[in-house]
Amino acid sequence: MTARTIKTLLVANRGEIALRVMRTCREMGIRTVAVYSDADRDALHVRAAFAAVNIGPAPSAKSYLCADKIVQAALDTGADAIHPGFGFLSENAAFVRQVREAGLIFVGPSPEAMEAMGDKIEARRRMLAADVPVVPGTTEPAEDDATLVADAERIGYPVMIKASAGGGGKGIRIVHTPDELLPAAQRASSEAATAFGNGAVYLEKFLLEPRHIEVQIFGDSHGNVVHLGERECSIQRRHQKVVEERPSPLLNAELRERMGAMAVQAAKAIGYENAGTLEFLVDAERNFYMLEMNTRLQVEHPVTELTCGIDMVRWQMLVAQGEALPLSQDQITHDGHAIECRLYAEDADNGFLPATGRVTRLELPQGPGVRVDSGLFDGMQVGLHYDPMLAKISVHADDREHAIARMIRALAEVTITGVVTNLPFLRRVLESEAFRSGRYDTGTIESNPETFAPKVSEVREQQVAVIAAVMAHVLRRRRGFVDRSEGAPAGTPSAWVDAYRPGGSR
Repeated sequence: MTARTIKTLLVANRGEIALRVMRTCREMGIRTVAVYSDADRDALHVRAAFAAVNIGPAPSAKSYLCADKIVQAALDTGADAIHPGFGFLSENAAFVRQVREAGLIFVGPSPEAMEAMGDKIEARRRMLAADVPVVPGTTEPAEDDATLVADAERIGYPVMIKASAGGGGKGIRIVHTPDELLPAAQRASSEAATAFGNGAVYLEKFLLEPRHIEVQIFGDSHGNVVHLGERECSIQRRHQKVVEERPSPLLNAELRERMGAMAVQAAKAIGYENAGTLEFLVDAERNFYMLEMNTRLQVEHPVTELTCGIDMVRWQMLVAQGEALPLSQDQITHDGHAIECRLYAEDADNGFLPATGRVTRLELPQGPGVRVDSGLFDGMQVGLHYDPMLAKISVHADDREHAIARMIRALAEVTITGVVTNLPFLRRVLESEAFRSGRYDTGTIESNPETFAPKVSEVREQQVAVIAAVMAHVLRRRRGFVDRSEGAPAGTPSAWVDAYRPGGSR
């Protein structure tokens, strides 16, 4: 790759990840451009950028998923490159090609690498060819019911039906008996077609009590590939991660080294460049199998940054400019223990249903070893158009016991009213014997509902918080205060961000 300096970067995302990328760019002297939907006009990432461009209505299909609008915004504002963040278009090979055809740099892997690993069936074929172990299953999409039934019998129940495209827990069904198979496959295919535009599904053996462990890798255009160690991601609900930690309490030094080496081998097999993550399942006998590869920055990257002392977005930018990786494998060190909790706008005690509302009070944790990645602000309207994750709270300490204590303290400092969150649930996870002991798996939450159910004291605490919020609202009304949600006039940053012209400054 020919070296090319990035002076202005458009971030094709929103919320905390957009802010995360912009902060590193500011340190590197790179100007940033935000894109935003009508719903995000007042968002923090809009305020933080050098310039911003409105790309459409609130639904992501009309804004953040509109590749044409995003590329045009980059060209109009004089950007050199586009960073996709995660989600939205971050693993869309067609978008990468469109970015490159416009003469822009895409901060991420090549479209060919995305296609090789983005489709889970193709990824399984590629990894088998590279001698990387994969979960037993099929390497072709299910074409008809008879084939599906025969494949399930051959693999052996229980099996997992999985969407070939996409992720985030969508298009997945676990089947324990033959009579469940076809109805479950139909539901998984329908869900996948709606979410990803591709209803193809395939089968994998469902491993009992598996651990979900991923390995962070980085490659450059000079043939270098390194790994930054593993992340433990087994605390999940509905196949989606809730709490991550690093290092994994399961792995010993020998297994950690073997998994890291296998991840590097997999990345080299497809000529991978930039940040990527190999996801593995580890069974009760500590056999590991590659599950899939995420060809982007991961939500949980802070725990790797905290323990490695590496700014992964900075590495992404350097690699995208054609530079070599800053460190070789033997120069990468690991220090202490880190934990990340995902704060969601959801009702954990009601099937984890997404929640909406306007944030009326917000206090986020601070202090030694605490990091908060968030796009939250007082008065923010939380809707249903986007992912319900509100913030990522991460801690770093000398050892796992201290990290758990620090996270419990950090969660105790969180106050958010106006929208239901999973905060009480996160506290219960951190305080549970399963998590403290390190003996948990991907099914721990579903298998032990009584352990993670709300305690009477928590219910009372929530009731008091609701009463306090109502009383505070009444007092504000009596004092003549009217907030923006009630129609009070207030300025917005759009007055200056929409007026941006290439070459201008503020």
